[in-house]
Amino acid sequence: MARGIQDRGEDVRTLARSLAARPAGAVRQEARSVGRAVRAACRGPGRERDLVVQSLKAAAATLLAWLVANEWLGDPMALMAPWVALVLVQATVYSSLMRAVQQFAAICVGALLASAAQAVTDDTTGALVLCVPVLMLLANWSRFGDQGVYGATTALFVLATGSVSGAAVGHRLGQAALGAALGVAVNALVLPPVHLRDVRENLAALARETADVLHEIAAGLDRDDWDPGAAADWSRGSDRLERRLGALHSARSWSRESLRVPKGALRTLRRVPPDVPSEEEDERWSRITGHIRALTRTLVVATDDDRVPGPPDGRILRTYARLLDLVADRCRAEGDRLRHPGSVRPPDREAETRMEELHDRVQEALREQAAGREAARTTVLGSLLLQAENVWAEVVPGVVRQ
Repeated sequence: MARGIQDRGEDVRTLARSLAARPAGAVRQEARSVGRAVRAACRGPGRERDLVVQSLKAAAATLLAWLVANEWLGDPMALMAPWVALVLVQATVYSSLMRAVQQFAAICVGALLASAAQAVTDDTTGALVLCVPVLMLLANWSRFGDQGVYGATTALFVLATGSVSGAAVGHRLGQAALGAALGVAVNALVLPPVHLRDVRENLAALARETADVLHEIAAGLDRDDWDPGAAADWSRGSDRLERRLGALHSARSWSRESLRVPKGALRTLRRVPPDVPSEEEDERWSRITGHIRALTRTLVVATDDDRVPGPPDGRILRTYARLLDLVADRCRAEGDRLRHPGSVRPPDREAETRMEELHDRVQEALREQAAGREAARTTVLGSLLLQAENVWAEVVPGVVRQ
């Protein structure tokens, strides 16, 4: 019995150590992520440095608004100007302009309704009961975008400070207009954010990750012991490509919004890269991602004992794996081209010839299986070959295969 109690005590201590190690591991992982971001920001231009610039610009806009409102104008209600300036240094100049209009409208509505509610009730609590529910309903109005809540917060400021006279409300609205003007001006005139680089970086990352996934699949198929677990890992790899594709679409949307102001003005204030990849590249890599998704699904089905199709012969799969490796190498070369457009290497003719040879060998094996009436294996190999051909055709445009 004592031995059992001792064992249970040891189990409890082990569990306690395990639970204590999880937060420590999470903290270490987060610290490593922060370290990588800091190194990336110091190393050169990129998303991390852009975030640093935008954060410092927001802080500068806030301090400038405070100095203008409090020190130079001597306004006793100077809080409103830096508050508005802080939140209006947005990710793009266009979004700053749009949100400035929406926020100023919400602030006007909140200040006016708070003043009217105080005049009607002559009591702060009663004024809050009267105006805050109405303002929270108005916050959901699409015309305010995501700025509608500032109407309610303005009402709280106005009523909490007891400044509900016409002059006080006018002061607050003037301060809001001053903060909006300074926030938009800082965002537009000091290194205006242009998200064109994000498109190129996401495209290049998608190409490189596509190469990684294809190399992983090829390495697994080159062995005879791959199983449903390996196929599930490859499927998760295609999921990563889908998420990267989503990030690319988001970056493209930001880049369009970045340029919804005159390009000439942006180039005057900060050089805009003239060679942003076209949207046709997005569509091309979206198709490639879809083909790889279909390829991994075929492999998952081939390893399922409850399904009829089975994996092809190991010898054929090893030939197919070498074909995937060469296609992956071309994807990586495409990633380098997208990341550094000025350093394009000529096509590797020897590799293309090798790809043709391997393709012909897999196709010959497919014909042999079909002639031998191995329907299940023929189905799987035909699907795998089709998806490899599809990726190949997208990565090497203009190459026609019979």
